[in-house]
Amino acid sequence: MHSILIAPRKYVQGRNALSEAGKYFKILGKKPLVLWDATVKGIVGKTLLDSLAGEGLEPVDVGFQGDCTRKEVDRVVGIIKETGADIAVGVGGGKTLDTAKAAAIETGIRIVTCPTIASNDSPTSAASVWYDDDGNCTHFDCWPFNPDLVLVDSLVISRAPVKSLVAGMGDALATWVEAKVALQTGAGNLAGGVSTMAAMAIAELGYITLLEHGVEAKRAVEKGALTPSVEKVIEANILHSGLGFESGGLATAHMIANCLPSFPECRGLMHGEEVGFGVISQLCLDKAVSMDEVYEAVDFEVVVGLPVTFEDIGLKDVARERLKSIGDVCAGEGSLCGSHCFKITSEAVVDAMIAADALGTERKRMVGVI
Repeated sequence: MHSILIAPRKYVQGRNALSEAGKYFKILGKKPLVLWDATVKGIVGKTLLDSLAGEGLEPVDVGFQGDCTRKEVDRVVGIIKETGADIAVGVGGGKTLDTAKAAAIETGIRIVTCPTIASNDSPTSAASVWYDDDGNCTHFDCWPFNPDLVLVDSLVISRAPVKSLVAGMGDALATWVEAKVALQTGAGNLAGGVSTMAAMAIAELGYITLLEHGVEAKRAVEKGALTPSVEKVIEANILHSGLGFESGGLATAHMIANCLPSFPECRGLMHGEEVGFGVISQLCLDKAVSMDEVYEAVDFEVVVGLPVTFEDIGLKDVARERLKSIGDVCAGEGSLCGSHCFKITSEAVVDAMIAADALGTERKRMVGVI
């Protein structure tokens, strides 16, 4: 396989970046379809719409209806065709952005993502994660192109609930952990090749940045402050993680995370929280990692407040038999767990999750969290 790196055409991050949206959008088109929910529009709507009006753009305002489903994408595609919109702009969280990306690809128009939380690495990626009408994650598609523009207003993100920033740290923490596995085995990346040195360096930088600035960034956001540490963690959560996972590769952490929404008790978790537990499970599964690596990751997660136990993800006292459904998917054909250099069995995945719960419980006890 060839070495392949994919990335957005332009990434812009900074305080009040949305106030300059019109300047960037007008390079791409004249009639942006803006997809957002009522909450997001209430927070950033005036700033964004004023900026577009100032540049003479004619936005098409569309309310997002909750999940990246086939039905929702078809609805947005219909509006694009009806209105002649030439840019699909997703404003908000990952599901909104993924819907805008899918609709843009299907209609051949430009893609812009404007995340208002840094809870995952969707904004930079060429992927959309699909859900069914019951909210279950079904699969993901990797589109031929990444967004034309990723516009990140760090002030908006710093004012969002700290829970979302922490969830993004969980998603970003997995990037280096999983990319190393894919590189070592030649399992390939989401771009259809193998990782470049640049992608691996970016993935590792994200991991290092989180360990150095994650705790301070959380503390600042809790106080409503936008500091250099917050800016660095936003970049790690969105840019480093986005490029790192897509051009590096995925493994067990994301496979377990993608299975958790099938449990009703886990429906309230953010994607990055699910991945956070998946990271510890993967490390407990992988015979190649040292205990120093394991402790480093779990202790970071404990300090910033990511889920590291079954109780944390809503599965207190879960029976082994229930976990078997996750193990079976992870051991099945086409699973991301195939990135590892050893055979993955359902039993081994369940054992790893149980070990992760025990480890997380002990490390939380050691630092006085429980």
